[in-house]
Amino acid sequence: MTSRSAFDPTVPLAGPPEPWQSTSTPSTRSGPPYHMTDMIAAEPALARRTVERLARPESPAARLAPAIRATFDAGDPVILTGCGTSEHAALAAAEILREAAQAAGLSNAIVSSEQAFELSLAPPTRGLVIGISHEGGTTATNAALKAAGEAGRSTAVITVSHRSPAGALAGIIVETEELDQGWCHTVGYLSPIVAAASVGAHLSGRPLDAHAVEGVLTAGTRDVSGAERIAAALADASTILVIASGADRPAGRELVLKVEEASWLPSAYRDLETFLHGHLPATDATTGLVLVLTDREHREERIARARQALAAARVLGQRTAAIVSAEVDAAIDRDLTPAGRLVVQERPGLPGSVASLIASATPLQLLTARLARARGTNPDPIRRDDPIYVAASEAAEA
Repeated sequence: MTSRSAFDPTVPLAGPPEPWQSTSTPSTRSGPPYHMTDMIAAEPALARRTVERLARPESPAARLAPAIRATFDAGDPVILTGCGTSEHAALAAAEILREAAQAAGLSNAIVSSEQAFELSLAPPTRGLVIGISHEGGTTATNAALKAAGEAGRSTAVITVSHRSPAGALAGIIVETEELDQGWCHTVGYLSPIVAAASVGAHLSGRPLDAHAVEGVLTAGTRDVSGAERIAAALADASTILVIASGADRPAGRELVLKVEEASWLPSAYRDLETFLHGHLPATDATTGLVLVLTDREHREERIARARQALAAARVLGQRTAAIVSAEVDAAIDRDLTPAGRLVVQERPGLPGSVASLIASATPLQLLTARLARARGTNPDPIRRDDPIYVAASEAAEA
């Protein structure tokens, strides 16, 4: 095992090697802080650099925006796709581009997201397919891009480098350039969201404030004691349920994936309303529940339903916590989330979906990292330092 060397979160992360190859198992550290902690700390400055670079008129984000507009003008859909963390980033990007199209007055805009394996089996008959793949080597995502291209569809990809396999399959490549140093992807989730927000800025004509993005991400890293409190309450839960609504749904799904990858604690996602339709009988006082609610659209209605869901959870003795915006925090009684809360900044200067999805990114990752510490797990290799999980991974790829 190696000990932690000095890490400067303001220094750009390295990109993939030349020639391109996928990453190997992250270097093993003897204890926390792990690579995941470093990556969370690096994200605010990384996001600022990405926004500033992609804001340039010659950037690939600026080239992708008119291709999206032309797709909408033709009455065709824009379909985003990915796997795992990148699937959640694709869901987030769909929220961001949908809102940007509305701001641009494109009333005929159709934006959706499809899981990559399914899209590879049934490529769309119309429209533009945008793949998201952090390293650019995900088999199912590349198969979806290939199938879309062979079906005559236009393609684009958001990935770390044009030198990746995904870069060779797409017509437009939006490079994120900096590579996650762990396998419990944090940068891999945030980078494509920031890239999509940059594309949305070109599409809508609303410049994206790089310093506001950096600031809200930095704020999300600060409540370490709050994350530790929630982690302590959830560490020995039998399972964790995450509930969310609106633009927070991609973040809710990502939190579930991060918790299972990093801490090995079984978890599941439910839409806020779905949680109350048949799932309660399988829960009890050993169940952890985390509400994610930062979306400012239809906030009053979402808050009212969240109160009801948390009230039901309280009757059952569930260990409830939340990641919420400041306004939601003020509107929901604290005794409904006895395990604690992480409160994200309100950023009215950012588009609603962008503000929500960026504001929740570092808090959900911080909570994950502290939950891994509370359970004594190393989040970086996603358990592929254990021979049986290596064997399982090899069997899945055979």
